[in-house]
Amino acid sequence: MRYLVNLSYDGSKFYGYQVQKNKITVEGEIERVLSKLLNTKVNSVGSSRTDRGVHSLNQYCHFDTDKKLDLKKFTHAMNGLIDKSIYVKKISAVSDDFHARYSVYRKEYIYKINLGDYNPIEKDYVFQYNKNIDKKLLDEFIILISGKHNFRSFTSDKDNSNYERDVNVSYKIQNKILYLKFESSGFLRYMIRNIVGLLLDINDGKKNLSDIPMIFKSCDRCSCGKTASGVGLYLNKIEFM
Repeated sequence: MRYLVNLSYDGSKFYGYQVQKNKITVEGEIERVLSKLLNTKVNSVGSSRTDRGVHSLNQYCHFDTDKKLDLKKFTHAMNGLIDKSIYVKKISAVSDDFHARYSVYRKEYIYKINLGDYNPIEKDYVFQYNKNIDKKLLDEFIILISGKHNFRSFTSDKDNSNYERDVNVSYKIQNKILYLKFESSGFLRYMIRNIVGLLLDINDGKKNLSDIPMIFKSCDRCSCGKTASGVGLYLNKIEFM
């Protein structure tokens, strides 16, 4: 039988989602606990491989077992054994042809930027930019970034066969925190962090809004600029087919 796990986690406590040798990762913790509870080696498949420091409010993964589980008790047991920076919200039985990665049709990420004074309490959860970003610049930037583009310049992934993505970007500012929302059927590695890095470079005068069309056209990662920190990034929602 195949089961789908919905979980959240504090990414500042892990070396990313994906299993790494001799590193504490979210996937590693999930598989450690599943293997212990089911008394056999269990592999899982995650919906998104978040980077080190990136948080999730709604991540998903699936695993297979020949045992029929009492889902309420099994969820409780997982939360009793797993690292306390991870919380298993729900486990559901799904069909055998469901796939946590390939059945996704929409993902939503949020990137949080502090435009106000430095906040040491939130330094692992909100990027401490501590400068204002003009709303007119934000509006113009979002118009230029949103839509269907070749995002080759915004990723370090050299092995992808298709770099075209259709992305919707929006924002709100509340209590001097800028919330950037990114929605798409999928994202390339570091893509969102590179988009945010470009925004900050433009705001700092290192690049211009007029550079964006040429950055897309160049298909050259070096043209884009810096990669923003992972600490402000959250995997917010995943929707399945």
